[in-house]
Amino acid sequence: MSEKTGTGTETGAEAGPDTAADAGARPGNGGIWIFGATGRTGRRIAALLAARGLPPVLVGRDATRLREVAGEVDGDARTVVAATPEEAARRLAEDAAAGAPAVVVNTIGPFTSTAVPLIRACPPGTHYLDLSNELTSIRQVLDLHEEALAQGSTLVPGAGFGVCATESAARKVREGRPTPERVRVDALPSVESEPGLLGPALAASLVDGFAIGGRRYEAGRLVRVRLGGGVETLTLPDGSTARTLAVPTGDLEAAHHATGAPYVTAGNSEVPSGRAIRALLPLLAAVLARPAIGNAAKRRLARVEVKPKPPARAHSWARAHATWPDGTTHEVWLRAADGMDFTTTIAAEVAARLSQGGTPPGAHTPATLFGPGLAEAVGGRFVEGGATSRTV
Repeated sequence: MSEKTGTGTETGAEAGPDTAADAGARPGNGGIWIFGATGRTGRRIAALLAARGLPPVLVGRDATRLREVAGEVDGDARTVVAATPEEAARRLAEDAAAGAPAVVVNTIGPFTSTAVPLIRACPPGTHYLDLSNELTSIRQVLDLHEEALAQGSTLVPGAGFGVCATESAARKVREGRPTPERVRVDALPSVESEPGLLGPALAASLVDGFAIGGRRYEAGRLVRVRLGGGVETLTLPDGSTARTLAVPTGDLEAAHHATGAPYVTAGNSEVPSGRAIRALLPLLAAVLARPAIGNAAKRRLARVEVKPKPPARAHSWARAHATWPDGTTHEVWLRAADGMDFTTTIAAEVAARLSQGGTPPGAHTPATLFGPGLAEAVGGRFVEGGATSRTV
């Protein structure tokens, strides 16, 4: 990421939505477009927005399913049929003449393929958010900071549990303190699984995430490390334990910007962390990085049948642990509801705030733009200290 991007992101945090109200970007009047509106997250976001009196424009591939969703969330909701992300981008650009959309909500993965084309199809002044937690995608969108400034648009990648939860904890751990030397963030989502196929979008995101291999920040630079390391066993504030594995997610980039720490690692509880699995992960990354094999893996994974499963624990958690050069440490946890509920509620909240105008233009992650209070506004609660971790 360019140095300009980092500076722009921090400027957004300093300005904030209130102080930027006079000079902030003003959205169009064409409503809030939801791309992927018939999917699990798209449907929920549409319903939340409609309940707030913000009728969404539903965009998807299947006209029949779009009409069903429209009937569920708002009988007057407009629908737009687009068979591919590329066609969706064209429809967005074509429709600008009838009134630029106020906000575009992108729920279509892999975001490394969909985010930039959709952003560039948006008319000037249209705001954008997505649910990405892909390291590459988050960096791609943040690198559009200068373009967004010129267009008068606000771009918010990572508006879900991934990125927003750990970034909020990271900003809280830094609050009122100097820049730490080291930060580790960990995401521990708890999600109730719904039955159905895994699907091509999620399959592509998973494969692409592993294919880039391990990453972390060292001396302020994003460097390659062995995938399968950085395992920690955590004791959560509620007394339960969980294991997390260092993985190259968007949380890593957001935590680096949120704290300014030169050494940053991001972990996640959803990746298997057994000794045998960890030994195979570097080989898996190398194999999936080959396009033919990676594409075949995506096709196979997309056909996997997901079985219903209750959430792993009562709450989702995000943790930020900071260490300063003098050895001082501080830890903050964010307790949230079901990870999917948190994701859709955050996305709807960010979309609603963007539609009101007054946000500083540029590219910003959610808690950098709106502060850690964004997580509290949707029911999250911060818990400071009182937990332990053990490196495996």
